[in-house]
Amino acid sequence: MNTPPKLWLNHIINKIQYPLLTGLVCTLLTACNPTSTQDLATATGTSSDPVTPVDPTPTEEPTPEPLTAQQACDKLNDFTLPASSLILPTGEVHVVSATLILTDTIGNTLGEYCQVRGKIFSATGSAPEINFAVNLPTHWNNKAIHFGGGGFNGRLIDGTETVRFSLPSNPAPLAQGYATWGDDSGHQSGSITDGSFAMDDEALANYGGDTLKKTHDVALLLLKQRYNTLPQYSYFLGTSTGGRDALAYIQRWPLDYDGVIANEPALNYSATRLSNVAVGRALYLDGGAGWLNINKTLLVQQAAMAACDRLDGATDNVISNVEGCRAGGAQVLANLRCPGGIDSGDTCLSDAQIATVKVIESPLQLNYALANGVTVAGGYNLLEGTLVAGSFTTRNLGTRSTPGNPAVKADANMYVTGDQWVKYFITRDASFNALTFNPADPDSYTSRVQQVSALTDATNPDISEFLGHRHRLILLHGLADEVISPNSTIAWYQAVINQVGQEATHQGIRFYTVPGMGHGTGSFLPAWNSLAALENWVEHGVAPGNRWVMDINAKTFGRTRPLCQYPSWPKYHGSGSLDAAINYSCTDSTNILPQACSNLPTTATTYKGGNTFGEELTINFDPTTMNYSITIDASLQRPAGTLRSGTLIVQNGCTFSSDENGALFTFTGGGVLSGGVAKVSESEFLPLVAFQNVSDDYKAIADIYNVTGIQYSLSNDNGIPLSGSARLRSSAATWQTCRDPNTQGFIIYDANCSLSAKGYIAWNNDRNAFDYFIGGTPANKDGKLSGSIISGMVNGKPVPLVLTRSDYYYGMEFYAPQPSALPLATGAADGNYHVMTTEVDQFDIELSGSTVFQGNTYGELTYNQPVLGVINTAGTIIGSYTTNGGILSLITDDSFGLGLLY
Repeated sequence: MNTPPKLWLNHIINKIQYPLLTGLVCTLLTACNPTSTQDLATATGTSSDPVTPVDPTPTEEPTPEPLTAQQACDKLNDFTLPASSLILPTGEVHVVSATLILTDTIGNTLGEYCQVRGKIFSATGSAPEINFAVNLPTHWNNKAIHFGGGGFNGRLIDGTETVRFSLPSNPAPLAQGYATWGDDSGHQSGSITDGSFAMDDEALANYGGDTLKKTHDVALLLLKQRYNTLPQYSYFLGTSTGGRDALAYIQRWPLDYDGVIANEPALNYSATRLSNVAVGRALYLDGGAGWLNINKTLLVQQAAMAACDRLDGATDNVISNVEGCRAGGAQVLANLRCPGGIDSGDTCLSDAQIATVKVIESPLQLNYALANGVTVAGGYNLLEGTLVAGSFTTRNLGTRSTPGNPAVKADANMYVTGDQWVKYFITRDASFNALTFNPADPDSYTSRVQQVSALTDATNPDISEFLGHRHRLILLHGLADEVISPNSTIAWYQAVINQVGQEATHQGIRFYTVPGMGHGTGSFLPAWNSLAALENWVEHGVAPGNRWVMDINAKTFGRTRPLCQYPSWPKYHGSGSLDAAINYSCTDSTNILPQACSNLPTTATTYKGGNTFGEELTINFDPTTMNYSITIDASLQRPAGTLRSGTLIVQNGCTFSSDENGALFTFTGGGVLSGGVAKVSESEFLPLVAFQNVSDDYKAIADIYNVTGIQYSLSNDNGIPLSGSARLRSSAATWQTCRDPNTQGFIIYDANCSLSAKGYIAWNNDRNAFDYFIGGTPANKDGKLSGSIISGMVNGKPVPLVLTRSDYYYGMEFYAPQPSALPLATGAADGNYHVMTTEVDQFDIELSGSTVFQGNTYGELTYNQPVLGVINTAGTIIGSYTTNGGILSLITDDSFGLGLLY
């Protein structure tokens, strides 16, 4: 599959005797640009201009003896080319050294080859030279590989490396007989995060891709000099910036390479750097309020893993169902929020820190267009398995809340690269404070950003010429990449489909995404023979499908998984070894499992609770089948043992429809479930709440509480909302309630209150609840059984639920702590809640600071009114709230409701 550029180069060189190659002949190569027909004709002697006739019968000369490998290599020493020899503007080309590396050289595992090192000098004289390396094996397989670079480059890619993410047993391509080459991207630095070279226009253009073409053309001339022929097949392999190199190359010069592998490509380069700056601003502005230390970062990662690890069927520290996981991200953050949104230590996140996580997670929207119309930078999957702290990555959010200028290793890795980009690519001011640069709206720098984008970005989706010549591309990106967002690669792939069509894309591209894989890091690091897959596709027409790959992480070395084509992901079958790919299959990611709710239990689980009629319930739920059953344990309306069953169907996040007369079920953190149970012989439902964990120790729930609830009269079934206070004593299993004698409502608890009721409780092991007695004493056991108390425990905190079933009334009371000194902080109940009321209403509300929102209406919140721990509302939404364990109680003049944080 020789391509036109190879043909024109071969055509020119074959016209010339080798002794002339170091001068006149290379000058003629300026005519080799196939876009210049007249120049090409002149160079080949086919011009219509008069020329000196040439005797078509050359003098017969003896066939020279073939050169030895040593002689052929030595002949390349001091090889030079004039500036006019390459298509792109350059200075002269000099081979600095050509050394034959013998097979038995100490440390050599690459076979015998000629190691060529050289320089391509600047066209303007102001830019650094391009250092290049070309390796010419003695036993050549007639194939060639160009290796791309990494980071901001500045270091020589010498072509002796193995293929990235190859199997441990796979030798380097040079050892397999490939001619290989690479370069340093046109500048030299001791750090791949040093962007200072970009102050020079030519150096920046070289980094943007020009150096790749220059090195390619020099390498082919050297191959022709050494082997007297050109490669039969040429490939480009690149990772990260090298992946961007690969894609930039086929977008600009689509005919030079037969096949390309682009791993985790930094293709949306400028948008990535803009995103890096946005992350830095979120972390460091406002005095570093949004910065997350390593403990908080680990907290986020662990919460995401706990919520989503099982969504692919396998609990293995790899989140494969990324899109299913994404649906529960808001709930993960809600569960991590510090009380009131104020930083209170490493066990929670402040509102500023949550905002930072959202900036990292969310796509960055630009109010202007980059090259090829790009207006979005893909967000990082921080809530779906991306790791920026811990043993699987060295790229963290830094060790301090105030960055340096310039940013250094102690600062967030993302910001370090963004800072360099702003300083040297855009403003060209080494002292510029990148935190003052607005990436969404760079103001006077917008045009400069667009200019740089045109030089460095590889986002052109029109690769029809590359694909039209039956050239092939393998794309691979880790879904947990913490440096280059996989979502940008996904966006480009989809743009290619839109540009060239699904069929052409499928014929020429294979795009694999790898769950758990970071930027050459992560909880799953794949190894496979990608080069063989590409060769078989290009040379034999055997397209790669879904493959098996091996994990080469030290602790999980050898486990295997399917390598799935986007948008599919590996789903565990449910049986067999978790470490064997045979027990997984690639599943389309659009089939999001209902377990996208991060609060669903992982196995069949029992909940204990009750409803607003005072019925005591046991709920069994199986997340595998999504089936549930509700057993009535105690009731005034129906016999104990009455059973209802049905199936939950996902509606949105952690909210599910049921078979209970339209009741929606919601799961929240800490093992709490809300929902409804169908009324007896009616089309309505009764709101319920239930807990995974309950306590049989009355001391665990001993405290002073605010009380809200509903009380129905047995005589007429009329329901009256109620409020007050209560105390559960730790010295004895006794209780007392108080109500304000004037308002019949909330009151600061007083043991001597005039409107009071008293009694005691006793654990009932058969029903996993406390029996609730009015009057009498625990010692005499002479009280009147009047219901039960479910002592829910949510994240270690008590949430008592009183289910009343007396001779006169029935109903439910919800207990929330009544502070004795410190008031409830404004914002302490902030969040989104799904509420169900005794009026059979279901709706979502949001509490935010001093405001409550319900649809298009809102109310004003006053904390600690009329008593400590109660939130009063005024305006278009009227009522009172209490909160405990992620449960919000709502009481109005005519209804009582419970809401779960989601």
